[in-house]
Amino acid sequence: MSILGDLMGAILGRQPAPTSGQSVAAQSQAPASSSAAETAPATSTASPSKVDVEAVLTEKASKNGEKLNWRQSIVDLMKLVQLDSSLAARKKLAQELGYQGALDGSAEMNIWLHKQVMAKLAENGGRVPQSMLH
Repeated sequence: MSILGDLMGAILGRQPAPTSGQSVAAQSQAPASSSAAETAPATSTASPSKVDVEAVLTEKASKNGEKLNWRQSIVDLMKLVQLDSSLAARKKLAQELGYQGALDGSAEMNIWLHKQVMAKLAENGGRVPQSMLH
């Protein structure tokens, strides 16, 4: 399972559409997170509804005892959806998304990852505020 797929499932309640390099079979093997499915609206393959990413994450944050800066931090975003946010996990995510820089956990890498994840959420049926896309 991909880390991006896990993020999509936790936030959108479904897996992302396959991109080049991803197989449809790999996308369909992982179940969606039950907690995300409870907060995200039901969708159909014919006409997926837009999931308000900010609302879903804000609700998760309100139930989380830790103050997380998920709007800007990939580490905090991953923690919020209960995914491994270690450097190894972020390196894997960076490789999945095609990051070309050093896989060293730098601020540059982490900022790039956050923007790419938000863009992928938007591409896959998420309504993401413009401020999180730039």
